[in-house]
Order: sequence, then C-alpha cells, then structure tokens
Amino acid sequence: MNATQLATELGITKGRVSQYVSEGKLDGCFTGDGRARRFDLGKVRAALDQRLDPGQMLGNGASTKRRIRTAQSDVAPPAQPVEQPLASEEDSPPAEAPMSRYELARTLNAEEAARKSRRENLLAEGSLVLAESAGREAARALSRELAQVEDLLRRGARVIADDLGVDFKAARKILMDLWREHRTLRAEALGQKAAAADLDDSESEADF
Repeated sequence: MNATQLATELGITKGRVSQYVSEGKLDGCFTGDGRARRFDLGKVRAALDQRLDPGQMLGNGASTKRRIRTAQSDVAPPAQPVEQPLASEEDSPPAEAPMSRYELARTLNAEEAARKSRRENLLAEGSLVLAESAGREAARALSRELAQVEDLLRRGARVIADDLGVDFKAARKILMDLWREHRTLRAEALGQKAAAADLDDSESEADF
C-alpha cells in the first residue's frame, strides 16, 4: 500500500509516515522511492511496535499504539507445546506481565507529577525552603557581617595609628591583608568540607 493508505490504516498523518521513513523507523518495510514507495503493512506494524519511543506513545500516539496492538492481536499466534508445571498453580504466584513502554512512560509521568505536587504542598506549608532562596538570603547576611568586620579593622587601624604614632594607611593595609588571607583560607577549607558532606538520613529519605 502507498503512504496515504498506510497513514489511514494507522490513524496518523501522511507527514508522520514520511517522518518515520526519514528517521529509519520503517527500514526494510517498503520498496521503491518517493510516490512509488509501497509499504508492507505487517512489517510496518511490527517495526513501529518495537521502535516508537515512550514519548511517541503518549497523546495522539496512543491511538497509533492501539491500532498496532489491535492489528497484531488479530493474528493467531503459532501453537506452542504445553509444558506441565513442576508445581501446582496454587503453589506458584501468578507471573506479572511486563509493562509496555507506553505504560512505563505513563507511570513515570505520574510519579513526577506526584513529586511536583508534594514539593508545592511543602512550599505552601512553609516546611520546605528552596535552596536557591536560602542561598541568596545566606549570602546577603554573610555580606553584611563581612562589611562590619572590615569596618572594625579600619577603625582598629586608626586607633593603632593614633596610639602608636604610626602611619594610618600602613596599619590599615597590614590588618586588611591579614583579614583577606584568613578569608581565602577559610573559604577553601569550607568548600572542601561541603564537597565531602553526605546527606543525612532525613535528606536521603526525602524524594523531591
């Protein structure tokens, strides 16, 4: 069948068929090129069922997924030899069917939506503070404290200069150089400590 007929059969647009061809999702499922291209419907269904990613199985792609699965279920599977179970069915728990990629994608989306709602609820209750906001406030508070320390050092340099009869600028430079060296060493030490810190039990249990 041609591209138009294939699109109708799968419930998609002709442009989407062309997209699948260009992406290589239908390699081996057709012969010819351009308008002369003819598709093998069975091969197309099998290829799309294997190659569509979870994102394409959501939304409008879900109808394509159902059409592919419905068409495949119409074909009777080959008979398989029946094996006798080693134990009775009552002794063995029923095997869970594996989730399809479509079902897995929907589950992951639902879990992420639940985590988002939880974060929003905690923010509204005031029991959760965003790290970005806390970091900005801490930086402002630290900046105010550092400004007070530097002002104290300048006033101390003035007192030293007046009491000992030394040059004020020289005294201030000595004190400020010592202070800046101390700040640099402390910043490096705290940075290394923060990098090596592990989450505590409550932080590890929180799933945001």
